[in-house]
Formats: sequence, C-alpha cells, structure tokens
Amino acid sequence: MNQNYFDHEKLDVYRIAVEFVVAANNIIEKLPKGNANLADQLHRASTSITLNIAEGAGELSKNEKIRFYRIARRSATECAGIFDICQRLKLIEEENHTKARELLIRIVSMLTKMVKT
Repeated sequence: MNQNYFDHEKLDVYRIAVEFVVAANNIIEKLPKGNANLADQLHRASTSITLNIAEGAGELSKNEKIRFYRIARRSATECAGIFDICQRLKLIEEENHTKARELLIRIVSMLTKMVKT
C-alpha cells in the first residue's frame, strides 16, 4: 500500500466503520420527529467507532491501541442496542436495520480479533 496513507486507512475495519457511519446517517435522517435523543445517540456512537479505530491505529503503545479498539467495540454494540430499540418501536425499515446490523457484526468481530491478538 502507498506510504501516503495513515495507519487507520489501511485497516478493513476502519473502512467498514466509515461505511457504517453513512448507513447510520441514512437511518438518522429518516427517523420520525420526536426521536432526537435516539438520533443524537446513534450519531455519537457511530462516529465514536470510526474515531476510536483511527486513534487506536495511530497509537504506538500496544495497551493503548487495544484500549481504543475496545472503546470502538463498545460503541458498536451500543449502536446495535439503538437499532434494536428503533426496530421494536418500528422507527426504521427492516432492510435498513438488517444492513446496518450486518456491518456492526463485521465491525465487532474484527475489533474482537484485534483486541485478542
């Protein structure tokens, strides 16, 4: 890979996390009025995934790197919880829920492996 990249840009999990932010934003834009609390929480948690992956990738200390990846993983599972709430309240379409959930499962799986190795 070209040397004109940051460390986080080389990670598949980072690229998937950015894709997830776009998916989450599409869902946020379609949430009915009166759900600003869920929209705000989803926005913050989804961006937290991406930003913590980037910060962890840029860290030199192994323990700190792992800490940032663990925070990103927790933010991903938080997003899953938000989607469950939205689904139960019938605030999002099933197709959007399924796509976002699949991305989250991939992100959590990859981050789990990164933390353990």
